[in-house]
Amino acid sequence: MGRSHSKIILMGEHSVVYGYSAIALPLLGIEAICRIEPASQMLTFDFEDSLSTAIYAALSSLNQLEAKISYNIDSQVPQKRGMGSSAAVSIAAIRAVYAYFDEFLPLEKLEMLVHQAEKIAHSKPSGLDAKTCLSDTPIKFSRDRGFESLDVILDAYLVIADSGIQGHTREAVEKVAQFEETNRPHLAMLGSLAEQTEAAIKLQDSRGVGRFMNLAHEELRAIGVSLTFVDELVDQARTSGALGAKMSGGGLGGCVIALAANLEDAFVIREKLFEKGVQQVWIEKV
Repeated sequence: MGRSHSKIILMGEHSVVYGYSAIALPLLGIEAICRIEPASQMLTFDFEDSLSTAIYAALSSLNQLEAKISYNIDSQVPQKRGMGSSAAVSIAAIRAVYAYFDEFLPLEKLEMLVHQAEKIAHSKPSGLDAKTCLSDTPIKFSRDRGFESLDVILDAYLVIADSGIQGHTREAVEKVAQFEETNRPHLAMLGSLAEQTEAAIKLQDSRGVGRFMNLAHEELRAIGVSLTFVDELVDQARTSGALGAKMSGGGLGGCVIALAANLEDAFVIREKLFEKGVQQVWIEKV
């Protein structure tokens, strides 16, 4: 068996493509689990599927491509919601293959194999999904400085709501690029808000983080990557007591995140989002 966890972008969507920083949080309670079992025949592989590619990459690295096995994935991570589904299942699968053959799996090797699978899912992955799904601590990423661990200790809770609409990251990125000149002030503001959020985190200022989340959502709306229903969920979270709320991920669907001052407020926000038609909501301590 192998397992991994999910992730979510706190700040920096789209602006990170233009050189600004992004902050991603691991969601340790939202897991993907893979089980490998003996089978009567060898596997066939679908190289358009990141999971199948991850299994292939792991078996190939162990010279076990002729092994007769089967695999099963049990994932709590919804696909195409900006929660790192392909990275999470790839990590779980590679760990499961190595565990099945009782082989040691160095972190560097795991990262390399996951990156191979992620290229199938995202063509040119930044590596942020995989890095955060492999980490127990938040990650700050920028194109120039790479990955840095970030201490986040807020006396607050993150409410993650699945809009039920699959995100369209590639389409959203292309849309932003098409109007890059018009969008530059908004992207610069998103970059600034990520830096201000990091500063507020260091001060353990939950209200400041919430305020910057609100501002970030307005910038993401301005560049056209939100949807009406997502905006309605953000508004509902705010009126239900959230310190701040915004869309998360590439957009045109996906998830809404809201910051709650305490667990009681988080439960209220969750119930109000259920009333708006959301089917799945998670609550994670920040």
